[in-house]
Amino acid sequence: MKRRNTPAKQEIMEILSSSNTALSQDMIEEKMTLQADRVTIYRILNSFCKDGITHKIVAEDGKSYFAVCSTCEDNHHHHDHFHFKCDRCHHIECLTQHIDLSLPQGYTVTDMNCVVNGICARCAG
Repeated sequence: MKRRNTPAKQEIMEILSSSNTALSQDMIEEKMTLQADRVTIYRILNSFCKDGITHKIVAEDGKSYFAVCSTCEDNHHHHDHFHFKCDRCHHIECLTQHIDLSLPQGYTVTDMNCVVNGICARCAG
């Protein structure tokens, strides 16, 4: 679906694209220079997910974090990877290692949200 490109959408996309970590709505809101209410930001983030621009990671704190998709297309996400969240700096990143899941016969994965918590190399060293 073709959507109108607004200044708020452009700024949110720039914020996400320039980040080396997944960002929560609160983090995005703090970085924005334009005025946009929380509902508008939420709708933009969800439209990005629907359009295959970003993917959502729900962490153990219940917050949703968003990262730019590198391999997704409209309405078809390829999220068969894990994410790592540092307990100290709260940095969230996509892990590039692919993990095969062995599901029982007849089962089909429709969504995957896997977050591994620990201490990142930067905080550990």
